[in-house]
Amino acid sequence: MTAALKEWSAAVHALLDGRQRVLLRKGGIAEKRFAVEAEEFLLFPTVAHSHAERVRPEHRDLLAPAAPDSTDDQVVIRVAAKVVAAVGVERDEGLADIEDLHIWTGDSVRADRLDFRPRHRLTVLVVQAVPLVEPIPLPRAPQYGGCTSWVQLPVRVELGEPVCDTDALAAIAGRVRAAVG
Repeated sequence: MTAALKEWSAAVHALLDGRQRVLLRKGGIAEKRFAVEAEEFLLFPTVAHSHAERVRPEHRDLLAPAAPDSTDDQVVIRVAAKVVAAVGVERDEGLADIEDLHIWTGDSVRADRLDFRPRHRLTVLVVQAVPLVEPIPLPRAPQYGGCTSWVQLPVRVELGEPVCDTDALAAIAGRVRAAVG
């Protein structure tokens, strides 16, 4: 079994396209709080009907190609990720300084991340995205449901080349720490 983190399919495609370098996590309703359960993991694509209004206009072109990766019948696993840094948000006003590292609108970050379960701390994960050599379609199964961050997948993967190099991501991690940590 391989650990997989649930993430909106548009963000998965943004990571693959080099438009996104961070994930903003707080944990699902079924969790007490978000925890990094694996330093390396797959990304399990999810879709919300309100994606378009939550994505900045310049990134909305990702929505259509991302939608088929998460349907009622199957999911398509395309990317693995490695945690470069996990930074707890101490200064939420600094999130505006790292907006270019993700595709979400400021209003979406506020409503979906900060205001949702306000006593729980938001974590910014700086991740190195690595495409799979071949995408893996999986039938949607009941064990993948629920409002949790992590699922276990019965797959073995072959990885391609990372989207972003380690030195660039180390600099991004420093920038995130300075902005919100």
